[in-house]
Amino acid sequence: NRPTSGTWEHRSADELPTMEKVLSSQGQLSDHLLWQLEMNFSGGHERMIGEAIIGNLDEKGYLEASIEELAAMAPEGETWEPEVVEAIRRRVQAFDPVGVASYDLRECLMVQLEVTGLADTLAARVVRDHMDLLERKRLSELEKILEVDPEQLDAIVEVIRQLDPRPGEKYNPQATTYITPDVYVIKDGDEYRVLLNEDGLPRLRISPSYRKLLGQAKSASSDATTNSFVREKVKAAFRLIRSLEERQRTIYKVAESIVKFQRGFLDKGLDNIRPLVLRDVAEDIGMHESTVSRVVNHKYMHTPRGLFEMRFFFHSGLASHGGDAVSSLTVKEKIKRLVAAEDSKRPLSDQAIAEALRTEGLKIARRTVAKYREELRIPSSTQRRGGR
Repeated sequence: NRPTSGTWEHRSADELPTMEKVLSSQGQLSDHLLWQLEMNFSGGHERMIGEAIIGNLDEKGYLEASIEELAAMAPEGETWEPEVVEAIRRRVQAFDPVGVASYDLRECLMVQLEVTGLADTLAARVVRDHMDLLERKRLSELEKILEVDPEQLDAIVEVIRQLDPRPGEKYNPQATTYITPDVYVIKDGDEYRVLLNEDGLPRLRISPSYRKLLGQAKSASSDATTNSFVREKVKAAFRLIRSLEERQRTIYKVAESIVKFQRGFLDKGLDNIRPLVLRDVAEDIGMHESTVSRVVNHKYMHTPRGLFEMRFFFHSGLASHGGDAVSSLTVKEKIKRLVAAEDSKRPLSDQAIAEALRTEGLKIARRTVAKYREELRIPSSTQRRGGR
């Protein structure tokens, strides 16, 4: 906590944090902005409006509430005029990091250019009026509109590249998530073995004290209510232990079935992964499809090919001219390779990719290629065109 005016607190050297902790600590975006808000507004409704603005920023620093919605957050008996809310928002936008509390990318970048004194430059003109051309790499059109040569345009683009499209992210560090596999798949000779990871599971057993109470409860002198209570609690404990054991057996069966179906992937890689649906595994192990769905949810499998969520192995397929179904993951990998090998001056259209895949024996429509391309976050051929 920051000290307030007129207060002072003494701490011994042992109570103070180490220098490493002071230097490595990362504050959250809201804390950083609220501190600046305190420095810029002494109090009153303006500060309350600023707090409302800061409280409605997403992790990237963009404002999620409209001016009207913010104005409606005024306490009972007060009125926040939309013009006042907008004026305070503009002031917050100039806080560090510059550009927070913007509604879209264009506004965010323009604020950064204004604060750095570049509001009247060609870079600002591009951001304000021609961002669509820049995003689609229509550089030759930009040169004509701005009346600049390629070298000058490169310098303009470099200025824009130095701006931060997500100003809030550096103050909202993502915590590292560590994944512990639920299942290990190891290769033993020519076969694969499934091993359950039970390190995190406690070894449950019935408490000796309750066993003793149960023995006493069976005696003729015991109270009937006590007898019934102890029996029910012990039965519940046994049911819990059996349920956990059954859960582990089910995970093992599902993992074993996945290994059987995806042997080609484990042996040769992604090109040989096969289409698989929950029903296939459910029928293979004799369980309901919903049970398999629950088992694979948020479970991870460590294989010689890497660590995968168990749901990774379930996906649809496409028909091939040979009659066999081909995994959608395999098709996506082929699309990635075709795009990576294309001529940047003449990128492949979705139709051209579909035709290339058909020559490899796949039955695929252009709209399916477009769907997979978007899922892979690959821009369209127009956006990928790098030539002028």
